[in-house]
Amino acid sequence: MKTLQYRTDGPQDAPTLVLGPGLGTTWHMWDRQIPELTRHWRVIRFDLPGHGGAPAHPATDVFALADRLLATLDAMGVDRFGYAGCSISGAVGAALALRHPERLASLALVSSSARFGTADEYRQRGVIVRTNGLDPIARSAPERWFTPVFAGAQPAIVDWSVQMVRTTDPGCYIAACEALAAFDIRSELGRIGVPTLVLAGSEDRVTSPADARVLVAGIPDARLALVPGTSHLAPVEQPTAVTDLLVRHFTTSWTGDGTQTGMTAITPPAPQQAIAPPAPHGPAYVPAGPVGEIAPPEIPANTPAGRPDPYEPGMKVRREVLGDAHVDRAVESTDDFTEDFQDFITRYAWGEVWTRPGIDRRTRSVITLTALVAGGHLDELAFHTRAALRNGLTPAEIKEVLLQTAVYCGVPAANSAFKVAREVVRQETTPEE
Repeated sequence: MKTLQYRTDGPQDAPTLVLGPGLGTTWHMWDRQIPELTRHWRVIRFDLPGHGGAPAHPATDVFALADRLLATLDAMGVDRFGYAGCSISGAVGAALALRHPERLASLALVSSSARFGTADEYRQRGVIVRTNGLDPIARSAPERWFTPVFAGAQPAIVDWSVQMVRTTDPGCYIAACEALAAFDIRSELGRIGVPTLVLAGSEDRVTSPADARVLVAGIPDARLALVPGTSHLAPVEQPTAVTDLLVRHFTTSWTGDGTQTGMTAITPPAPQQAIAPPAPHGPAYVPAGPVGEIAPPEIPANTPAGRPDPYEPGMKVRREVLGDAHVDRAVESTDDFTEDFQDFITRYAWGEVWTRPGIDRRTRSVITLTALVAGGHLDELAFHTRAALRNGLTPAEIKEVLLQTAVYCGVPAANSAFKVAREVVRQETTPEE
């Protein structure tokens, strides 16, 4: 089992508190919390794969990241711990609470969600990185992470955030986007039994206060804290408020005696780079207190016993490959005449064939593009070119597929296909201004 790059601060004999970073950031995003937190806990911070100079071993999904974190803590002799994670690391904390609740003493989900936006958004981000590298994502990071007021007042921190993203391994960033695209635990929130603080910035457009309320509504023992005037990277933008909330939560909700068993000190690997944020300037921020609980949402009924119906898996894969927008249009335009056909392709094309494990989705996209060129199905070619990009093919690889079709399907067919595919690639790989 691969492990994660980490560092420790604070007394070795204190209870352990683990802090996880957001996508595109490093453990340095928690620097402002360390002086106060280490008065109470031994703090372990980790880097995501390929972030902050960590080894570039992409993780396939959020639960795989949780397993790597546990392997890291096991190697350190840490048994039971408190955990606070920001954004994707909040998802890691929720995964730990679902799969390994006996390890968690208390949990804080910071700027996180049970489902991050739409799968399309994160797969599209992966397409942008695969085609253009990380620079467009890095340049747009401050807009996603900070309020305009903070960004204008703290240019040095904005520059630090851009550089942090630029030094991330692109393959690991894409893998993390795929992990977020596939993450959805809305129906499982009721099984999280650990005391949980859900902390959100009032101005966060990545994981909004509405997302935070879904978490609080679904987790039985959860409280919501809204930090005013704050966007996504709350620990950096409002360090005093976030620190205050974390201290209050972990000192009042820690379950058990907090002691660790078999603890041994291990020297963490030296990072290849360490981009620490500059000290912010300006007035201190006033922390926000927790607000009331919200009623739990309705949990979907269990699936009936028997042979699994291929419709739901088919619809899931159909959405993952073609995108929510395309599938929503197809569903909305369905009428009595086309209803049976839509049901047929969802169950059998997507539920029976695209879900088969024999070949991966990249290969299926290559086959599909070739078949559509051969048949002259240019409308289908357009949205399957989008699907191919989401399934991991690069524009250069799509070009090679179409060149191959020119030999075996005919030059006129390939000529028409190049016109369609070129426009789709241009639309899908041009970063937003």
